[in-house]
Amino acid sequence: MPRDIPVGNGSLLITFDDQYHVRDLYFPNVGRHNHTGGHIQRFGVWADGQFAWVDDDSWTRELRYLPDTLITEVRLVNEELGLEILCNDAVDFHEPVYFRRCAVRDLLGKPRDVRLFYHIDLSIKGSVVGDTANYDPQMNAVVLYKEDAYFLVNACDQHKCGIDHWAIGSKRINDAEGTWRDAEDGQLGRNAISQGSVDATVGFNLQLQADGEGFVTSWIACGHSYDDIKKLNQRIREKTPERMLARTEAYWRLWARKETSDTSPLPEHIRDQFYRSLLVVRTQIDNGGAIIAANDSDITQFGGDNYSYCWMRDGALVAYSLILAGQSELSRSFFRFAAGCIEDEGYFLHKYNPLGQLASSWHSWMLDGQRVLPIQQDETALVLWALRKHFETFRDVEFVKPLYSKLIARPAEWMLKYRDHHGLPQQSWDLWEERRGVHTFTVASTIGALRAASLFAGDFGEPDREAQFREAADRMLGAMRRHLWHEDHQRFARMAIPLDDGSYRLDLTADSANYALFAIAGLDPRDSMVMAEMDRLRERLWVQTDVGGFARYEHDYYHQVESNDIERVPGNPWVICTLWQAQYLIARARTMPELRQALPLIEWAVERANISGIQAEQYHPHTGAPISVSPLTWSHSTYVVACIEYMNKFNEIRNEQQSGIDADVSI
Repeated sequence: MPRDIPVGNGSLLITFDDQYHVRDLYFPNVGRHNHTGGHIQRFGVWADGQFAWVDDDSWTRELRYLPDTLITEVRLVNEELGLEILCNDAVDFHEPVYFRRCAVRDLLGKPRDVRLFYHIDLSIKGSVVGDTANYDPQMNAVVLYKEDAYFLVNACDQHKCGIDHWAIGSKRINDAEGTWRDAEDGQLGRNAISQGSVDATVGFNLQLQADGEGFVTSWIACGHSYDDIKKLNQRIREKTPERMLARTEAYWRLWARKETSDTSPLPEHIRDQFYRSLLVVRTQIDNGGAIIAANDSDITQFGGDNYSYCWMRDGALVAYSLILAGQSELSRSFFRFAAGCIEDEGYFLHKYNPLGQLASSWHSWMLDGQRVLPIQQDETALVLWALRKHFETFRDVEFVKPLYSKLIARPAEWMLKYRDHHGLPQQSWDLWEERRGVHTFTVASTIGALRAASLFAGDFGEPDREAQFREAADRMLGAMRRHLWHEDHQRFARMAIPLDDGSYRLDLTADSANYALFAIAGLDPRDSMVMAEMDRLRERLWVQTDVGGFARYEHDYYHQVESNDIERVPGNPWVICTLWQAQYLIARARTMPELRQALPLIEWAVERANISGIQAEQYHPHTGAPISVSPLTWSHSTYVVACIEYMNKFNEIRNEQQSGIDADVSI
């Protein structure tokens, strides 16, 4: 089930599914640990003897955000209960505390006895072994803890602070369903403590006048000790939850609009999604610098693992979107994180956890009895390429200085060594992590990286290195044109497989990743080879259904919906692949009509998003339903890049037109 309306602050992340269940709680790092294990955290309402959980069919649900913030606006209506509930969820922008404010309104025109019940089903640090839940009478709150992870559940309404009902017990042991069942009669048993596989349910009373409204604001305060959460609970009560929610709303509006860019070239709905995508990207970035691919624990059911890792490829491309958006502190944090991960030889391994430790991998260290590097070379190259983009934008020499050896010189020197006799990179895994060879995307990324390294070497007064890196990039570009281009078919290969005689066998499968030819290697988008390749990708990879969009490559098997009609449905449509085509149209545009050709593809990404603005990795080619993880950080960051590139090209064309008018007037 896709995640919707995530809220976070870089150390605490809360995700919801489309039924408005809290599903994931990550603390103290985004992507580590998930203290719910993906289990549903139930929310139910009792009113005058009737009860309904929020996933019941009697509810209508609208899950949105308040504009330009990371505060939700969730509207729940239940005609049978005669109630409307407006919920605002937020993680405080500074403190590790999650708030939910519920304003409940009577729809029946009579006084009401209403009780809200929240179920807390934690697997602290990913396991239920050794968990404890207890009621603390001093704070009138429930505390769940294990080792150095503590969670306190409390609430305030307009009259008092503290919970009104609680139950603590066992779950998923023998026949124990959990304490949530106790809430359905409107009463909880008040057991004070339990240990092991435990859960808790808490409740809050609201007395409503006819047509009246009441509210309660609950919170989960997170810390590393009992003392931490006691002090945080006290700060919340002193500052009041209302003020903390208000300051968080103000902060995110300031953050989203900190750059005074003119977004008027974008239609309003595209502009709204631009700011939403920036904010969603922020929820997936750990304060330690790791840019996490996605935090949707449901994907674990597919392959026994998740996306809660930092791939340097994703990280570098997301960092590029942050650079374009002026979010320099976040891009700096990522590059510092990368510097702590890179191997001494100058390359990155597959992926890393939020602490910078090597994560799970399926890249083998040995193939056919021979030792191989278990790498995707594009990951190393893209970090160097993106660092140059950062430097050219912000010119922060003091920041780059300590990174020069680790992230520039050493990786570039390694790339020079890791070449074959033609000057192309040796074999590595592709960006899709599925096949090993010499990939056009990897070659293009390495050309971009070596050009970046050459410019850095020139800046830092090393002319020998400057020339060496530039010449290697030029040679690689020539080798790519000679060996990866198929003249008869007028297309670039997806990859080349080295043969014993020193030549290559070409895989001519159409692959969206070849957009890197212009976007990263820097080839002119009107280069005849680039135009032929991009035209071919548009012809072969467009999904010919009502959903549309571009697939990754022909016969893409990952979450494949169907395989009987590859001509019409080469694969599921992906957000990033569709937006890469928009980037191409933007890059080659010289007139306003040419530029506007990109808008339908950008609009496609807006139309596919949830009502909240959340974008998945890919979509069902017939129904448009999200598939795989949601949100995917890469989807949102690519949307940001496409929008900014559109605005920049709009201004460039407009300025050229104005210069032409001024020249005519002067004549």
